[in-house]
Amino acid sequence: MGIISLLGQTGNASPTDVPPNLTNPVCIGTSSLLAPIGDTSDATFGTNSTYPIPLEQTVTPSFIQQWCPWPLQQTPPKKPGDGIYPYPDDNIQRPVFNPCLSACAKWNKPEYCCTGKHNTPASCSPSLYSTQAKKICPDAYSYAYDDQTSTFIIPEGGGFEIVFCPAGRSSNILATFGDQMRQLAQTGHVTRDIVELAQNVTYIREKNDGNAAIAEPSASLIALVIFLVCICLGDYPLA
Repeated sequence: MGIISLLGQTGNASPTDVPPNLTNPVCIGTSSLLAPIGDTSDATFGTNSTYPIPLEQTVTPSFIQQWCPWPLQQTPPKKPGDGIYPYPDDNIQRPVFNPCLSACAKWNKPEYCCTGKHNTPASCSPSLYSTQAKKICPDAYSYAYDDQTSTFIIPEGGGFEIVFCPAGRSSNILATFGDQMRQLAQTGHVTRDIVELAQNVTYIREKNDGNAAIAEPSASLIALVIFLVCICLGDYPLA
């Protein structure tokens, strides 16, 4: 869980620099750090009121506590006194902090690790772990071939700041600015139209609930991917 913030590309503010709300993905995967639904504060995410970052508004603390598929819990709760788990398993109180292993880390099988016969996007699909993780962090890179839904495009020359375990809500950048990010990937520069949309609060609010869009890589740009790893979630990349 964390924030990846793009630092200045040129050293000076420029109207054609990539707006920070197109480049600063956020993942909040700990229930105690999740801000209430409706919270849109992004002061600590490297953006500001000029470029508000779109934040998802559906995940609850309860879902974060329960999202990890039962077999993938690193430290599952102990069995009840009679040694039998009740059904469904979700009725069992889970620990406040219980890291989730990826399917690859748990079973190390080709179909989960995207290796062997499953080493192509067509033969390796997202697992339950991946789909659950994406609900918590829409902008997260959740498995080996998640590129087309979780790749951020940024110009050469920029630096990054990574903050682990922040409080707030996860970003929903790809679903909101997918069209603009594809344009950036294809042209290699930010137009004034993109900058204006990145400042348009009404546009951001209307698009924030849309379907996830695709941001494709470009040879002239560097791809930045954020995986929902992290120290706070206790997980590691699948590939």
